[in-house]
Amino acid sequence: MVASANVFAARMFRYRESLRTLPGHVAEVFVVQNIFIMLTVVGMAVLCFGFAEELAGGSLLGRCLSGFLSVFWFVRLVFQLFFYDRELRRQHRVFDVLFLLTFGYLVVVFAIGALTSGSTT
Repeated sequence: MVASANVFAARMFRYRESLRTLPGHVAEVFVVQNIFIMLTVVGMAVLCFGFAEELAGGSLLGRCLSGFLSVFWFVRLVFQLFFYDRELRRQHRVFDVLFLLTFGYLVVVFAIGALTSGSTT
């Protein structure tokens, strides 16, 4: 769901129109980075569903990945709170709250996985 938000954001914030005002190479970098961010987030989701037991404390590697993902989503939460324009966040309050709740949830879930030591046999 987080990755799909980029599709809605592209329309909502009129990326195409805005990108036309930028130098071509800057617009290209923006597009490529957005695509790779979406692929990364989708890849993380696939790994979460495919290796849920390991990420829930079933292995050291799983706990380490859960720790990384908890920090990753915490940093994203901080950006949501302090980097994005406050007026824009007010204009799209529903989306802002949904992102805050989602990122907070992901921080907690992955932190629990990172701190849980379970053995799988």
